[in-house]
Formats: sequence, structure tokens, C-alpha cells
Amino acid sequence: MLRIYNTMTRRKETFQPRDPPVVKFFSCGPSVYLPPHLGNHRTFLYEDVLQRYLLSLGYRVERVLPFTDIEDKAIAQAKKEGVSLSDLTGRVAEGFYREACLLRILPPTWNPRSSTTVASAVGLIEMLLEKGVAYREGPDIFFDPLKFPGFGKLFRLDMSRWPKERRRFRRDTYPGVQWNYGDFILWHGARKGDTAVWETRIGAGRPSWNVQDPAMVFPFLGNAIDIHAGGIDNLWRHHDYNLAIVESLTGREYARYWVHGEHLLLDGTKMSKSRGNIVYLADLLSKGFSPEEVRFFLIYGHYRDRMNLTGENLGAARRVLGELRALAGQLGEAAGSVLPGSPPQAAIEAVFTERMDDDLDVKGAVNGILVSLRELAARQARGRLSHGEARTALAGLLHADAVFQVIFPREEAASPR
Repeated sequence: MLRIYNTMTRRKETFQPRDPPVVKFFSCGPSVYLPPHLGNHRTFLYEDVLQRYLLSLGYRVERVLPFTDIEDKAIAQAKKEGVSLSDLTGRVAEGFYREACLLRILPPTWNPRSSTTVASAVGLIEMLLEKGVAYREGPDIFFDPLKFPGFGKLFRLDMSRWPKERRRFRRDTYPGVQWNYGDFILWHGARKGDTAVWETRIGAGRPSWNVQDPAMVFPFLGNAIDIHAGGIDNLWRHHDYNLAIVESLTGREYARYWVHGEHLLLDGTKMSKSRGNIVYLADLLSKGFSPEEVRFFLIYGHYRDRMNLTGENLGAARRVLGELRALAGQLGEAAGSVLPGSPPQAAIEAVFTERMDDDLDVKGAVNGILVSLRELAARQARGRLSHGEARTALAGLLHADAVFQVIFPREEAASPR
């Protein structure tokens, strides 16, 4: 059975959704104020592998991948470029769609935007005000973490450091990874000159980043889900904020499994937009790498381990994929084709399932499959591989590549919209 590392418990746990065969899956989507870089895509790709593997196990995945298109950084970027917020975020979103197709990222079930779920955010804030865990300060509305028992439990925050005096943090995000020891904002009340303003029952303004994800969970997945996933940066502040908001309203567990992917480094340094040391998909495509090679590089390493983007590592991954494809081609020639319902070969199926069940060990699965393929190629060269054996081996490889999406040619994936 699949065992997945749960950040909440800090251990691998057998995956058991609340209402099988349905899996309710929320993954933090992109902030569409700048194009996604390869570090962002690494997160979306490990989530894609997780979704595809769940599908291969027979689950029905209901997934929300939202777009954050209202936030401080997007508003500032639109002002900097002299364009409207909707023009900016619309352009970046279209670029994300194109790159998701190239990287064979499955479309989610729903792809809402913060700008289309303002009413949901307002409704949540109203309930938080009624429960007394949120309060007004001028035109703004804040969440008081001290009103939620167990605040910071996902990160395992040391609450002994919480200040005695009340502090308020009005920005959507803050640079670095430090915690904001104080009340976080839920609603930005409108001020003179604001360009993103909604007239609502709680006043004029806009929802903060902190409440936008819960506002996009409730309408589509309800108030209790199976998986909440994202990058490791979200473990500071953001996911504990999401958790506190939802569980303050429901009084019960929000997400059964919290899953976080590690950073992609560039020559040993964290890749980030704020640092400016970023590489885009287009950069690698312009150097002759195919989208499948980029996808393979980004998934060929455990999602919870840091990955270093260097020319040497890219070349090594390209060679592994090249060997994998060459051996698959030889096997295909021996097999001819796979009949519907053909059983997969035991060795390939066993190593694929064993390694993927162990917290999505893609690298272990690929390396194990390569060992089996080399053995089959050696037997084929000696004339000791039957047509039936080749066919079952090919069936196993096709099953594995339904998750990997890098070995066999396919038609372009559908847009995630």
C-alpha cells in the first residue's frame, strides 16, 4: 500500500483517504504575477506524479489547483508594468497553461482564481468574526492566532516566543522564512488609490492571501480533505494559517495528509524570484533539452530532497532517460504491441510498485526498471526472450510510464484550465 510522508506527524503513513475511492486533493497553485520558474515546476510535477500514481491505484482524484491573482506582489507588478491587474495575471496564467501542457501536467478538476472566489472569502471571514477569532482594526480584519488552540502545530511553532503585546501584520507575504509572531491579516480594507477593490458585506477591499486558499477549498472540496500539498516554503506561516482558519470554523481535522516538496537549487543556491537567480523552462528548451527531458530531470530525485540544477546533473539525467528509451524501443520491437488487458511483467511491476509505494521513490523505481530492462535486453541479444515475455514486460513499462510520462511519445496534454 502507498505510504506517504505526512508533514504533520513527521513520518510515513499508509495512505487512507476519508471516502475511498475518492481522494480530495488541494495543491497550492502559482501566484500569477511572474512566470513560473523551474523551482515552481518541480513542485507542480511532484504533485502531478502523486496524482497520476493515485489514479493508477484506482482512486478517483478530485483536485483543486488554484491561481493566486490578487495579492500585494501582483498589484505591485501590475503598477510597475503599467498594466491592469487582470491583464498581468491573465498573461502569466496563459503562459502557465502552455508550459503545463509541455511538461505533461494533468489538468486539475478545478482551477479557480482568488478573484473569482471573493464571495467565498467574505463568507469565511464573516464566520470567523462571529466566532471571535477574527476582529476589525480600522478597515482591515485580522485573525488572532491565540484564539485557536494549537496554532502552529504543522510547523511545530514554539509559542513561548509569542509576544505579550499585540502585533499586527498587514502584508500578504514577508521576505525570508521567519515567522510573524502576531495577528495576520484576512481582509485588506480599501484605501485611497487602491486598484483591486470589491464592494462586499464586510466593506470595500480585498481578501488577503492567507484566506484565499480556504476560500477556494470550501466551494469545491468541502471543509475536510485528504491531501494539502505544496512547496516547503509554505510550511512557514502559510499552511498553518490555512489550517487555523479552516479548523477554527469546523472544529475538526482539515487535511489528513500534508505533503511538502523541497527546493530546486541553482548551483547550490536556492532558486527564487526574489533573489533573481532563476531559470525558466524556455531557457532549457533553448539549449536543446526537450520538455520530456526537463520533466524527467525534475522528477528523477526524491521530492523531499533538495535538487541541484547544474549542467552536469542535467546531462546525467538526460543519459539515464536516453538509455531508458533505447531499451524500451528494443523491447517494443520484440513485443510488437500490447493487447488490451495484457498482464504486466512481474519484475517490472514489482519494482515500480514497491518503490512508488515508498513515498513516491521515482528514482528508485526508474533505476529498478532499468536493471530489469538490461537483463531483458541481454536475453533478447542471445535469442532467449520470447514474444510473450517481451509483451508482458512492455505492458509493465507502459503502466509505469502512465505515471512518469517520459518514455513513450504521446499527444500533447490538455490545458489545465
